[in-house]
Amino acid sequence: MCTGDCAKCLGGTLMPLALFGFLANILLFFPGGKVIDNNDHLSDEVWFFGGILGSGVLMIFPALVFLGLKNNDCCGCCGNESCGKRFAMFTSTIFAVIGFLGAGYSFVISAISINRGPKCLMDNSTWGYPFHEGDYLNDEGLWTKCQEPVNVVPWNLTLFSILLVVGGIQMLLCVIQVINGLLGTLCGDCQCCGCCGGDGPV
Repeated sequence: MCTGDCAKCLGGTLMPLALFGFLANILLFFPGGKVIDNNDHLSDEVWFFGGILGSGVLMIFPALVFLGLKNNDCCGCCGNESCGKRFAMFTSTIFAVIGFLGAGYSFVISAISINRGPKCLMDNSTWGYPFHEGDYLNDEGLWTKCQEPVNVVPWNLTLFSILLVVGGIQMLLCVIQVINGLLGTLCGDCQCCGCCGGDGPV
């Protein structure tokens, strides 16, 4: 597979993942699927916008760049090969690193939230974090410590787990594009052979 085709495949995969991350983060603002009266009762990690910024916005730009590489003019700017496919592939590695950092941000925020558990109304009628070091993950009986919002524990756990998986996959795909982009920078793209009268890859 040529480096341009590989980049397009990666970009096409990153777009729906970015959408999933964005939607998952939006749903976290409605614990248990309901509108909450006081925003202070939302878990702190929801306000870090891991899925919206990290896996969402910061991932859209790399995805668009990767998708555009397939249609990039091999011959570069007005026939100047120095700013052609090789430069475009090198630029894609920079965007891949940005995407990796965004996905990594979402991944870390999700992991912290899963370990900490959701913020909820506890037995002492105060809002806080009743779980410690992820103890609720292996003992569903502890979930009763959260009285409100209803079903907030499985809700947060599911959505942050989705963000965790999405972030992990996005990081992997960005690493692949870094390697692919470097190969494209050094070796050119197989579909650029012979363009502008050349005899080899550009």
